[in-house]
Amino acid sequence: MPAPLAGIKVVEIASFVAVPAAGALLADLGAEVVKVEVPWGEIYRHSSPRLMGIEHDFPAAPPFQMDNRGKRSLGMDLALPQAQEALRRVIDGADVVITNVLPARLVKYGLDPETLRAARPELVFARLSGFGGDGDRANDPAFDYTAFWAMSGLMDHLHDRDAAPGWMRPGVGDHSASMAMVVGILAALRMRDATGEGQVVDVSLQQIGHYINGNDMAYALATGEQPPYHDRRAPRNPLWNHYPTQDGRWLFLVMIDSDRYWPLLARAIGRPELARDERFKGAIERFKNNRELAALLEEVFLARTLEAWGEALASERLIWAPVRTLVEASRDANAAKSGMFPTVEHPDYGVFRTVAPPVRMSAHEMTGGTAAPTLAADTAAVLAEAGVDDETIALIVASSS
Repeated sequence: MPAPLAGIKVVEIASFVAVPAAGALLADLGAEVVKVEVPWGEIYRHSSPRLMGIEHDFPAAPPFQMDNRGKRSLGMDLALPQAQEALRRVIDGADVVITNVLPARLVKYGLDPETLRAARPELVFARLSGFGGDGDRANDPAFDYTAFWAMSGLMDHLHDRDAAPGWMRPGVGDHSASMAMVVGILAALRMRDATGEGQVVDVSLQQIGHYINGNDMAYALATGEQPPYHDRRAPRNPLWNHYPTQDGRWLFLVMIDSDRYWPLLARAIGRPELARDERFKGAIERFKNNRELAALLEEVFLARTLEAWGEALASERLIWAPVRTLVEASRDANAAKSGMFPTVEHPDYGVFRTVAPPVRMSAHEMTGGTAAPTLAADTAAVLAEAGVDDETIALIVASSS
């Protein structure tokens, strides 16, 4: 069976995370993805472990390898008019363009959707922005830290009441945006197949933030009020809360239907009498006495290590999780068995593990184990396939070396 996107060609003009991650997913689905990259390589390519504070001599940037797997690399300096024209020749043979370049720069290079789609109405043009591809803020630079995290309310809402605003790890909003971009592209391609017309697909980090934070934002929009902050010392439901353990670790109880699980939890922690305690017998009572119950549970959990509690809580069908470190999570047996961490055999960097795509298909293998391209490795081949003349190819290759 052919790959879902076999025969689809994508040109990626982007850097950092969100759009390249979308390109990797399209490559996973069988599309040919040509990554356009500055001759010296984007910053993300050079973010090695040591530069990020990790004491390891792995010579490449593991996140770049993950988000650029399965692509071809076209190195060119778009300051050259010949490079701009050559890239347009490459785009002439493409079905999809994906980019996070600001609109004003796209216009400068003649790569804006209006120009490209005037010549080829069937082209699907997908763009990522901080605040929307049109409007007053279209040319404002942004990262997911700003538009997705800080401006969506997530940064303010995700921290304990006595702590500073929460800190987001790299790529969280970007990877969310990448999946939205792929969904839009797939829908646009289906419409193009039916009508012959392409379209512009817009994804903004700000909107992704509101969507990811949609449960709380829906309350705020409908009521005009701030949803309450979580307070672990006075949770609305003490069975939906995190607690420290004896060894300085944490466990997370997530029993939203608390009446169903309260007797089971009381038995698992060796305190079955608590299930009959009038202060805690029902969800309303537990809410009214939440500080008292949270303090009691914290005292109980502080008496044993996280590992010991794992064995005790496993004795009942409770919904809970240990709060793991990243290294612990990378060693999860179920994740490994399920193919969540495939192995890459890279011609330049050897064998290493990475993160698999977020979806699996029964009739199409998507392991995520393909290698990312060496910088500018495919420049001459891609340009020749697009019909660029030898002299221009030589110029562009020379300027990229």
